[in-house]
Amino acid sequence: MTEFTPLLSFFGGTLIGLSAVLLMAFHGRIAGMTGIITGLIPPGATDWAWRVAFLAGAIVAPIIVVALTGQAVAFESPVPTPWLVVGGVIVGAGVFFGSGCTSGHGVCGIARLSPRSIAATAMFMATAIGTVFVIRNVLGGF
Repeated sequence: MTEFTPLLSFFGGTLIGLSAVLLMAFHGRIAGMTGIITGLIPPGATDWAWRVAFLAGAIVAPIIVVALTGQAVAFESPVPTPWLVVGGVIVGAGVFFGSGCTSGHGVCGIARLSPRSIAATAMFMATAIGTVFVIRNVLGGF
């Protein structure tokens, strides 16, 4: 089971929301990771610099937290690697057909009251709930 960390979760969520608001305020852009990464190709586009800075912050921030606190988030998956790869491919297809990722739809789209984002996020959540139920209760869990 996952450890319950309401205070850390609150601060993490606050920082994610703040970064989304600041990106919209200063650049008029949505903080969806898929769109940010897609905009990096080709390099040198007019808005390339903020995209690199945003992604660098997403990579460097956890490193800073570990350096300051000395605590890393332990990650181990009981799921075999081939299943993780299959899951990644399925998520990638969903991002393509859903016109965005969970961060874009869930954080930014819902905040803008976008009907498409609300529907997409409801579908993400329903699928996640159904998947966990099937894996844990039908297939015997991992």
